[in-house]
Amino acid sequence: MIATLVTRYPRKVLVGAFIVFLLFGVVAAGAMDALTQSRFESATAESADAERMLAEQFGTGTPNIAVLVTPAAGRSVDDADIARAGRDFTELLRAEPGVEDVTSFWDAGSSPTLASENRSEALILAWAPGSANHVRNELLPELESRLVAADEAATQVSVTLAGSDQVFRAAAVQSRQDFLRAEMLILPLVLGLLWLVFRRVVLALVTIGIGLFSVVGTLAILRIIAGFTDVSPFAANIALTMGIALGVDYGLFLTYRFREELAAGRDVADAVRSALRAAGHTIIFSAATVAAGLAALFVFQFPFLSSFAYAGIAVVATALIGVGVILPATLTLLGTRALPRNPQRAGSTATGLWVRVTSAVIRRPALGGAVGLIALLVLGAPALGAQFGAPDDRVLQPSQPVRTVYDTIRAEFLTEDADAVAVVAPDASPDSIGEYAARLSLVPGVLRVDSALGTYVQGTATTPGDPTTRARFTAEDGTGTWLSVLPTRAQLDEGVNHFVRDIRATAAPSAVIVGGSPAMMEDYIDGVVDRFPLVGLLIALVTFLILFVMTGSVIAPLKATVLNMLSLSVMFGVLVWGFQDGNLSGILDFTPTGLIEPSIPILMFCIAYGLSMDYEVFLLSRIKEEYDRTGDANQSVVQGISRSAPLVTAAALILAISFAVYATSGVTFLQQLGLGMALTVLVDATIVRGILVPAFMRLAGPWNWWAPAPLRRLHARIPVSEPLSVTKAVDVQPVARS
Repeated sequence: MIATLVTRYPRKVLVGAFIVFLLFGVVAAGAMDALTQSRFESATAESADAERMLAEQFGTGTPNIAVLVTPAAGRSVDDADIARAGRDFTELLRAEPGVEDVTSFWDAGSSPTLASENRSEALILAWAPGSANHVRNELLPELESRLVAADEAATQVSVTLAGSDQVFRAAAVQSRQDFLRAEMLILPLVLGLLWLVFRRVVLALVTIGIGLFSVVGTLAILRIIAGFTDVSPFAANIALTMGIALGVDYGLFLTYRFREELAAGRDVADAVRSALRAAGHTIIFSAATVAAGLAALFVFQFPFLSSFAYAGIAVVATALIGVGVILPATLTLLGTRALPRNPQRAGSTATGLWVRVTSAVIRRPALGGAVGLIALLVLGAPALGAQFGAPDDRVLQPSQPVRTVYDTIRAEFLTEDADAVAVVAPDASPDSIGEYAARLSLVPGVLRVDSALGTYVQGTATTPGDPTTRARFTAEDGTGTWLSVLPTRAQLDEGVNHFVRDIRATAAPSAVIVGGSPAMMEDYIDGVVDRFPLVGLLIALVTFLILFVMTGSVIAPLKATVLNMLSLSVMFGVLVWGFQDGNLSGILDFTPTGLIEPSIPILMFCIAYGLSMDYEVFLLSRIKEEYDRTGDANQSVVQGISRSAPLVTAAALILAISFAVYATSGVTFLQQLGLGMALTVLVDATIVRGILVPAFMRLAGPWNWWAPAPLRRLHARIPVSEPLSVTKAVDVQPVARS
């Protein structure tokens, strides 16, 4: 029906598509402002319960705002006029609407670690309740403007705004800038590559136009979704890269099929319909695998990861509309002008190379498979040393002001008071927690414990509590108390995972709930890592079912799953070797921390799995078509891969370039995503599809298409057989059977 419509009324279809594109554009125009930020936290974790209790019973929470006060050169934070200026800034913060529980080095009885060891800087900490979007997009800009005005009026001190929410506010701003810069770089690069592939400017423009249609449509959909739930601004970066990539991938596949049908002697309308029946069948299966991979992110129930699921599904849907409606209508109007100017040379280099490589692998499949397998294992080996941890300000460039603040704190402060663990004892009396506070102070990595009874260091009460301290750590109704457990600098540098677990394992006199920034990060990381096996299993099962429906085989899907996992090990290896261990820090200008934030590799896994299946579906569909037509298990592999050679080569290069642009980002997250995905795509399109796939299929022979009798009968009832079309054969030499 769609094929008949687009070939009968191509101009009307294109006019309608242009109107839809304009409507998408109107809605998408406000998408970036509508996207919301979220924190790295789990709403159902123990740490979230602790934060709610702190807010409701004690009127406090984990500090998410910090102000670094720096006196003029040679001055100390203890000088009278500097102290007066510090107190003025403290009161400015207390007067800011939405800011609560402000503590300062210059307050009576304040924490001594709020000043640097050389007394050249001091901190003001505050807690601002509310969503990340409210704090980062509404409260912090207002506060920053007031601080800037006060800073300009001050003569003896300067101030810089920091805090966890300011860090990720800066990251979001940088990601927007990277999005705009990526647009300016990706589009001309992709356009140039498409011209080299098609040798037709119009086809290159139309294909990239489909990618733009997908990007704009996805942004419009994300803006609508953002009206109902949180959608991260980082999802826009995925929308750009995947929108262009899938639009180009699917456009290439359909256009190549259309050219084959024309070359086989069909008229234009019949060639379009035949290409849509055959290539469209494959494209739908490919789209289903990509969408399934990204939909698995919903399992995590974290807004940050769910955002990419929304973006990925929207990208797939809009790319399908573009390639299923806009491109066929355009090809109908172009007709034979879509053929290459020099049919004898078009794609000959890529095709000839793939024919030679595939033929060589098929002659010695065991050797070729062993070489490819060893290459993947070597590239993926560093992944065995992966260490997961929480992200911090070092995801930003050192030139960012908020990053400068934390570099100063790490270098000159004894510890970071904002990273204290909050232990809430809702049923305990403040007078009953002395022994517990002493035990907590003996936990390895603890600098001190602050409580209603005073400060404890190494099992001993060093400072007795005064009325102000007692009021701070006692619930407003007099029932319940909480303790602040401050880690040492060495513990913070090492990571707080085991530290939080040790705090939770310490015997308490009554039920306690552990929160604070370290606990929130620990719970988030555990929530992500613990669910990862389930996500991997779901993706594998769904893609297995999709490939079974497409091929009728159980061997081909199993092979695809195993090879995909091997391919993705390269991605994890790059992350560990390049980013965790810092071997790429000199080239990419980032600061390694020895840890990887786990949601990024999981996001990359879901994207890469779907995209690698994209190539698998393209190759399998052509190989299966040749096998059904000829029954020759060996020659069908050579013919199928050689016919897909220009497509896979061009699509992989375009996709890799689209991702690689983000390797120059100012946010380490995006650098990891860009470089990791680019290398994974290239490895998948070369070592996996060029060597391991033909080697395995040669060794399996006719067994590639085997399924148990019950499954064969089940598959026969599913109307999914791809219609064969008489297409122009590729001129290759037969491969001798061995």
